[in-house]
Amino acid sequence: MTSVADTWGIHEAQFWLRGQAPEAPVRYDPQAGLWCIFGYREVQHVLADPVTFSSNTQRLVPPEMREGADEFSEGNLIQMDAMGHKKLRGLISHAFTPKVVADMEPRIAALTHELLDAVADGGRMELVNDLAYPLPVIVIAELLGVPASDRDKFRDWGTALMESTQEFSFVDRTEAQSQRLKEAMQQVGKLSAYLREHVLDRRENPRDDLITKLVQAEVGGERLTDNEVVNFSNVLLIAGHITTTMLLGNSVLCLDSHPEWLARVRADRGLVPAAIEESLRYYSPFAGTARATTAEVELGGERIPADSLVVTFLGVANRDPKVFTDPDTFDPLRDPNPHMAFGRGAHFCIGAPLARLEGRVALNILLDRFPDLRSDPDRPPRFLPSLSMTGPKELPLVF
Repeated sequence: MTSVADTWGIHEAQFWLRGQAPEAPVRYDPQAGLWCIFGYREVQHVLADPVTFSSNTQRLVPPEMREGADEFSEGNLIQMDAMGHKKLRGLISHAFTPKVVADMEPRIAALTHELLDAVADGGRMELVNDLAYPLPVIVIAELLGVPASDRDKFRDWGTALMESTQEFSFVDRTEAQSQRLKEAMQQVGKLSAYLREHVLDRRENPRDDLITKLVQAEVGGERLTDNEVVNFSNVLLIAGHITTTMLLGNSVLCLDSHPEWLARVRADRGLVPAAIEESLRYYSPFAGTARATTAEVELGGERIPADSLVVTFLGVANRDPKVFTDPDTFDPLRDPNPHMAFGRGAHFCIGAPLARLEGRVALNILLDRFPDLRSDPDRPPRFLPSLSMTGPKELPLVF
């Protein structure tokens, strides 16, 4: 594997953070063995055409790299297409209706104050560890019905998945890459075993939680299998908290990096939602999503063969100068701001309303409680070591 500085393919996606736009909207990366989709219109096209661009990318993974992964596919919303995806997604849509989400605001506010109480007298905090990570984990854990006190376990399991995407290639399958994927699958296995205990318990002892609702639900007249409920819950728990963790961290980072906007948002809280939306565009949490072609297709002046892996780089598309004026400028007053940070089409993030609510509540409380909150000059932020995710792994603050 070559370094970021030595290649201009999949690593090209990271140059958008430095204001360097890709030269072409679609490019094949021969070293990684996949197609990179950078242009906004091209990414939009891919996400809107699930027939040609399938979410079932697992089928393209070579058998030797897929060891242990197949058992985690059943009921995995991220890997599903068509009616199967629609039916399963419908099972949890009731958990994220506008009213249900709005009713969670008092609990989110209480949790935010509780977490900040623990650091209020210290003069310093590490935003991710102290608030941005535990807040959404507790919220989604309570929704599912698993103990929020186990959040350190969730973090270890989720971190292994994120770090397994640091370098990836279908062509240059190194031993190190295989080992990382193997270790990641082992962590997924631990999470699945943990959730399976809760699934089996709910079959015998139902409660008022989402796992119970999934256990009791029927799709096409049939109950979900244990694997389907486990993998379904797996996706909700991991993806459901990572998005909000990065959203909140990126919002604070953007405002801290642009003190003129921090002052304006602090003075006019009506700007908080717009600031969050612009941070989602500026630092898109899930910077890349994968699809698999089912037929040969022309896109962005290139012909992509059938059975090809394509990666839509949402973070790059959200800075496409053909769509966004001055795309490398952080501007909360940007209007319109049609970013795709939460995806598009059938796989649009079902938890987006909850993530936005958590971000809005937490950011307002941070501004209320810490009038001089700023980054720690002695401890710079550290970003996640992942090509597909953009957000701080550590964000030290002083107040």
